Parts: sequence; structure tokens; C-alpha cells
Amino acid sequence: MTSAAARPLLIAVDGFSGAGKTSLALELAAALRPHRSVAVFHLEDVYPGWDGLQEGMDYYRREVLVPLASGQPARWQAWDWTAGQYGRRQETGHADIVIFEGVGAGHRAARSLLDAVVWVEAPEALRKERALARDGETYAPHWDRWAAQEAAWAAADRVPGEADVLLTSGAAAFPLHRYVLRALQSLPLPAPGLGLPRPALRVSVQTVAGTPDPQALFSALFGGSASAVWLDSSDAGSAGAGGSPPERSRFSIMADDGGPLGRNALHASGNTRVTWGPVQATIPGPFFRWLDSEWSMPPVPVPAGYPCPFALGWAGALGYGLKRETGAAPRPEPGAGPLPAADAALIFAARAVVLDHALGQVHLLLLHDPDLEEPAPAPVPGTRPAGNPGAGTADARWLEQALHAVGAAARDQSGGQAPRWPAPAFAFRDSRAEYLAKVRLAQAQIREGNSYEICLTTALEARLPDAVAPQDVLALYGTLRRRSPAPFASFFQMDGLALLGTSPERFLRITADGAVRAEPIKGTRPRGAGPAEDAALRKDLLESAKDRAENIMIVDLMRNDLSRLAVPGTVTVPRLCVVESYATVHQLVSTIDAQLAPGASRAEAVAAAFPAGSMTGAPKVSTMAILEDLEAAPRGFYSGALGYFSLTGAADLSVVIRTLVMRAEEDGGTSLSLGVGGAVTSGSDPEAEWEEVRTKSRGVLGALGSEVPAG
Repeated sequence: MTSAAARPLLIAVDGFSGAGKTSLALELAAALRPHRSVAVFHLEDVYPGWDGLQEGMDYYRREVLVPLASGQPARWQAWDWTAGQYGRRQETGHADIVIFEGVGAGHRAARSLLDAVVWVEAPEALRKERALARDGETYAPHWDRWAAQEAAWAAADRVPGEADVLLTSGAAAFPLHRYVLRALQSLPLPAPGLGLPRPALRVSVQTVAGTPDPQALFSALFGGSASAVWLDSSDAGSAGAGGSPPERSRFSIMADDGGPLGRNALHASGNTRVTWGPVQATIPGPFFRWLDSEWSMPPVPVPAGYPCPFALGWAGALGYGLKRETGAAPRPEPGAGPLPAADAALIFAARAVVLDHALGQVHLLLLHDPDLEEPAPAPVPGTRPAGNPGAGTADARWLEQALHAVGAAARDQSGGQAPRWPAPAFAFRDSRAEYLAKVRLAQAQIREGNSYEICLTTALEARLPDAVAPQDVLALYGTLRRRSPAPFASFFQMDGLALLGTSPERFLRITADGAVRAEPIKGTRPRGAGPAEDAALRKDLLESAKDRAENIMIVDLMRNDLSRLAVPGTVTVPRLCVVESYATVHQLVSTIDAQLAPGASRAEAVAAAFPAGSMTGAPKVSTMAILEDLEAAPRGFYSGALGYFSLTGAADLSVVIRTLVMRAEEDGGTSLSLGVGGAVTSGSDPEAEWEEVRTKSRGVLGALGSEVPAG
């Protein structure tokens, strides 16, 4: 991208003939003109005849784009199709925004001068029909001749793959230019950008009393969605009994990326790809910079009395590999490609269900955008609205469906079915001997003063020869949540990836008013076979000098992370080394609190603490460099974070541990992976570290009916 004094914003709308570029460009210009001055340049004015595609693209770049990019007006000649030569001289300039539309507007030599490229995609049959309907008698004899030039150019210059915005023509909930405008607003355009105001979003909530079966409700509403999330307080019935604060387990959140306003985002290779209906935008740059642009808007108002911090917004998973973008690992991890190498996968939930386990209520949430919204439907009978529910017809249909599903799930307390496949056979990525050797290598690094504590991890892996049906994936999660309930249990699926977790650990919580809390876990014991053995194991953990030292080191690390954007003096430790008990393990947990400084970026606060110190060791940066050499493969989503970034400004993220990762493979099979590990210190017993890894894997593998291998 290029900038200069008084330089206009330069946007290209490209695509093959008949794709709808002209209509889109004119609609964009009309929508922008109330806010900025806009000029539209049509490339067909400078193509020198029916064989002149390449020459026209060169002329457009040289005579029009170059001067405008340098802040000068463009003086050019229009092609006289009757005389067969360039004729009348014209001028383009003195506009805030110039939109170029036509085949080749975003060609390779032009892209470095443009601020954004939009590619419009449409089926060939539709394109030909449109083009001939518009210019039939003139164009028909030359269609094949011109189309051959387009094909030859496109084969060598793949604009769709490098366009900032990709629009697929077809039926959509809103006019297509509305999608493109929102996509353009998400790009890092030079100031002042498009000049469009932020949409005045609003959340409506309808509340009904009831305690529906969570699995039945999620299955009915979101089980068929390719991209959906369930942030599941699966231990709600026993929260507080094992020493864990009940506030962690009050709410469960269910959502997908459906509905007119739903979308999803995938971050990989330094770019964030956001898909919304027919449009896909690729935003270059670090993930947390993109998150800040999305999440730094003024808080969206919610109805008075709605109790949950989540009021729609982004939800999903951040992979451990994002450490490369937080200054923690300059060397890239191996493995490039689409989803398997993704560093973050999120959905934007514009509709959701929130279960309030404390009050026995169900909240149905919908997002409203006044710039896009249809007229409000009549209220749904039998519900108590909180605020004005005004929604489009698609939202009204979903609301009716959701209310029906809540009622049906209240009657269905079966807890779901067991998965229907043989228990997979897992193997450790590192054998017992290899892991013990790596523990000793980690201890050598500690003795040399390169680290104090190294959180070494490995993984258990299995493979199924066939794809797993979506209902069986969800059934497996149901078994997992019943056998090993946890405050941060979760189910997340997106485009062939599924994360099934029973994490007990909070990574970071940020409230709407900027209060921050981290709750790292360091120290684990299995549950005992009987009350006496269980009490002895709990006492052993509480009195363990090694586990306490591990925990305190991570507390100090997290205090430092949180202090970077906190009000001085607000970083405190209200709980230090407290034992919390879960279905399969006892854990040693601490709490660190802080208050964000006024104006501090919430996304930057998350980045400052990422990844969780409990999964790296201390000091963080040098220890992660050691782990790069010790660990046999990238961690992927394991030991990253999973949760939500609410439109209220609140966030709650857990650490991705005790989480099974399932992935559909290209050959039709399914891979399964369970990351496990433990903190190595100078005083660690390598054999005990190995047994801790096996202990942590039992809850998840047991839900599958699988044995923990001896190694």
C-alpha cells in the first residue's frame, strides 16, 4: 500500500465480465457519498478494443492509478470504440475515494498501489447471461474472444487468492454491497478510511424459567452447525463442593455462527480470514491486532437485569502457536497449510443461549443492527422479554425454534447417548524412555540457569479409519462432561475440527469494567479410591514443597504479565496455593487480580499474558525457546485458550487442557490427540513426572473407553 499527501483511498472491484462489478461499484459509491466524496472509474473506458485486455490494464495503471496514488489527478483518454482509437481526454481526481471497476482492476502490477481489492465471483453461465442481457447485440459476437483473454490473464495472475475481499454473487440476507462495506471496514485502511460510522448494535434478551438438559438443548439448536461453541459449566451441580468458587460455574453458553449476522474467523500464517455470508475478507497482520479492532468498539448495551457477562460476540479457540505473535517465539513452528496450521478459530455469535444454573433460567440472545435489520416481529407468546426484541424474520424463526427446544430439553433429562464406535487405541507421541530423557534435558537447562521451571508436554494420539458422525462427536463429549465435570468444560467445532474439553483452569477473565483475574493451576494428584486415600492425596498436594514452589513461580510470572497494562498497585493475590478437587484429580490453584488502566487495550492485555504461564514455565520467553527444541511437534490448540470476547467488553478464557482434539483428515479418517504434560523443576523426579502425565490423561481417555498406555 502507498500513501501520499491528499491521496485518495483507492479500491478496486475486479472479476470476470458479467460478475456484477459495475452494479457493486455504483452501490458502494452511493452508500459512501453521504460520508466521503467518491469517484468511480470504469476500466471498459480504456480497453483499446476487443483484443485489448492486457493493454487496457497497462494503460489504466500507468495513466490513472499511478498519478492518483501519488496524490495527483489522473488525466486520461477514453477509448473511442467507433473510431478505434483513444479520443476525448478526461480527468479523475479531487475525491476522497476512487473506486476502479472492471476486469483487471486489481491485477498484479496494480495491487501495490491499491488500498483494497474486491474480487466478485459468479458462475460462468450467470455471468454470460448478465453480460449479454446488458450489451447483447454489441457483446455477443465477441464473448468467447474476450473470455479467452480473461482466462489467460487469470491463469497467470490469481487475483482471487490475493484479494482483500472475496464476494460470491447469489442470494443473501442483505444487499451485497452492505457485506462488502462491512468487510472493507475491517481492513487496515489508511486514515480516515471509509468514513462510515460504526453500527449502533443492540442486544435483546428473552428469558424463560427452566432447567433444560444442556446436551439435549445444544444438540437440538446447534448440533447440526458446522461451526458452534458450548462453554459448558458441566460441574454446575457440584460447584463449590471441591473448593472451587461457584461463580465459575454459574453460566453455560451455547452459540453458532448462523443467522444473518453470524460469521467466523480463522487466523493462520499471519492473516485473519473472516467469512460472513457471501463475503470473505482477509485481514493481514497479527491476530491480537485484528482482535483489538473488532473488540475495542464501545460496549453494546444490554437489557437491565441480564446477569451474564457474555452478551454475544466472538467465541472460540486460540492456539499455542500465537506465541509467535506475542514476542515469545521468533522461530515459526513446522507445518503450513489450511486449518491444521491455524493459530485461532472463532465464531461471531449473533444469537446464543445462556443457561443460568444459579437461578434456573434460560436467556435467548439476539443481536440487532439497525443498518441491516428487517421490521420487528410480534413478541413470542409465553416469554418475558427484557428490552425490545426487534429482530428480522430469520431471527424470529430462530427464536421460535429456540423456545421450542428449551421446552423439549426440559422434558428430556436422559443426558444423551453413548458414542457408537470402538474405543480407539492411543499411543504416546514420546515413549516413556524418551519423555524421561527430555525431563532430564529440561533439568540440565535449569541447572545452567536458562530457566527455573519448564512445562514439558507430549501427546497421546490415535487414528480412526473413518469419519466420525457429528452426533457421535457430540455424544462423546456428553460422556466426557458426565464422567469428568469441570467449570471450563467446552465443546467447539469448526470446519472439520472439534475440541472436547474438561478444563478446570481459567486463563484470564476480564469484566466489563476492566477487572482482570488469572487462576493458574500447578500441582496435581489423582483422586483416591476411598475417602481416606483421597484425603491423604489432597493433604500430600497441599503440603508438597515442590508443587507449592511450582505454583508460586507461575503466580509471580502472571503478576508480571498482568502488571503491564494494570493500574499500579492493583495487582494482588487473594488466593495462594489452594487445593480444588474435581472428579478425577486434585489441583493446586492460585488467584491473581488486577485492574486494567483506563484506555488500555483489552486485546493487548490478553496478548501480554498469552500463552498461560502455567503451560510454559518461567521465565516465559526463554523457557518457550527451550520447549521448541524439546517437544517433538507443535502443540496446536492444546495449552492455548478457549472462551469468549463479549460485545460488553468482558472476556473469559480457559486454558486448553484435558481436551481431546479431533480432526477430519483428507483421506476420510479421523485423527485424535490429547495433549498432556507437567512442570519440570530442578527437584523433579522424572518417574513422577511421567506418572503425572498418565494421571492427567485418564479422565479423557476413560470417557472414550480407552486405556492409558504404559508408554
